[in-house]
Amino acid sequence: MRILYDPKLKERARALRKAGVLSEALLWNQLKTRKLRGYQSSRQKPIDEYIVDFYCSKLSLVIEIDGSSHSSRTTYNSHRQARLESLGLTALRFLDSDVRNNLAGVVAIVLEWIDQRTSSTTSPWSPFAKGE
Repeated sequence: MRILYDPKLKERARALRKAGVLSEALLWNQLKTRKLRGYQSSRQKPIDEYIVDFYCSKLSLVIEIDGSSHSSRTTYNSHRQARLESLGLTALRFLDSDVRNNLAGVVAIVLEWIDQRTSSTTSPWSPFAKGE
């Protein structure tokens, strides 16, 4: 599925990639170069009217890291989450402190999500594996 975005967000996304936040850099090191089950991710990806922290198009997966600024924007975050889900995307959200202090746990959650999502659709034991 092709996801549209506001072209004005491209420069802002580029600036966010360059600025970098520690938790984003830590998680990016785990996501880049297809390290998680071979799936490619993008960093600071414009989607619709938003810029998401990480996006995997093959899985329709958005990964967001919520820093302290997110705690005061609950209405905005809820609207944003609903909009992303209306586009057929799943958003996994992690606290900045969890990424910094328990990166292995965050990665394990993402891997578990990938395994659950892909095992039900690509299992060789599925009775429909050959398109029957």
